[in-house]
Amino acid sequence: MFIDRVIVRVEAGTGGSGVSSFRREKYIPLGGPDGGDGGAGGDVIIRADANLSTLLDYTYRDRWVAERGMHGQGNNRTGASGSDIVLPVPPGTVIRDTESGRLIGEVMQDGDQLIVARGGRGGKGNAFFVSPTHQSPREWQPGEEGESLALELELKLIADIGLVGQPNAGKSTLLSVISAARPKIGDYPFTTLSPNLGVVPMSGSRTFVVADIPGIIEGAHEGRGLGLQFLRHIERTRILAFLIPIDAMDWQEEYDQLRNEVRSHSAGLAAKPHCVVFTKLDLLGDDWLPPIHAPQAFGIFGVSAAARIGLEELLSAWWSQLLLLRKTAETEQHIPLP
Repeated sequence: MFIDRVIVRVEAGTGGSGVSSFRREKYIPLGGPDGGDGGAGGDVIIRADANLSTLLDYTYRDRWVAERGMHGQGNNRTGASGSDIVLPVPPGTVIRDTESGRLIGEVMQDGDQLIVARGGRGGKGNAFFVSPTHQSPREWQPGEEGESLALELELKLIADIGLVGQPNAGKSTLLSVISAARPKIGDYPFTTLSPNLGVVPMSGSRTFVVADIPGIIEGAHEGRGLGLQFLRHIERTRILAFLIPIDAMDWQEEYDQLRNEVRSHSAGLAAKPHCVVFTKLDLLGDDWLPPIHAPQAFGIFGVSAAARIGLEELLSAWWSQLLLLRKTAETEQHIPLP
């Protein structure tokens, strides 16, 4: 089961209280205050784990509490700090405060971590309050409470290429042929109910990641079908590939509809480089491609995943475009500030 959005309640540990204590030892009648400080409460940390691909674990448990700090003790002994609690999530997870909607942060790479709730500070013992004019203090501080909040965890897949198309456009079949991914394939609409990722190998140890997004229908950006639920998963893809089956009723209308759905969901997403891929080319038995007006596309390709036709040309074009994007990003990083 693919779970890409959950709400969890997290509570950082409360700090331990300081203690009021006086030194009592034989032959030392006036030992003075020796109350130690309380330990700090544990933090709540979210950490990216590349071994995870879903937020399913957080549907079984929705409350996470870090360990509290221990109280201070006599003889100036500070209480032990509480242990942090770590919540592992898939890379690409966005964290928001559900009450305010504030974006707290995101974890993108394996090992990235973010403190989402800080533990409370430990209270001071009476030894802290000693001064030349106040040599026998009895005051002490309670520990501070840790932060507590409800979080929305939202997973957005990270891929180089996003396959976008209507149901039964051949996205899953193409992914299964060019990678080791094994998505469910059927001859009925909405066979794919959850996104699938596949790593595409090329010669020279070159690889890139392709995401198969469930079918997008007209009105997807308004919540129709499964599109709205999964449109956000292509927000982080670097290149979009609009797949149109060669046996579609109207190629231009289908392309325009897909572009409109993407544009309606996000203008930034619509601005990403894209290409047009005609699928099921084996149905025609030749290399003819339908005429289509796509001036912003960097290429128009025809493939047959079943017959292994046109795949090398498509993969090479994707790789060249990825290299171009990489070089552009590197150039922009080295542009001196005015």
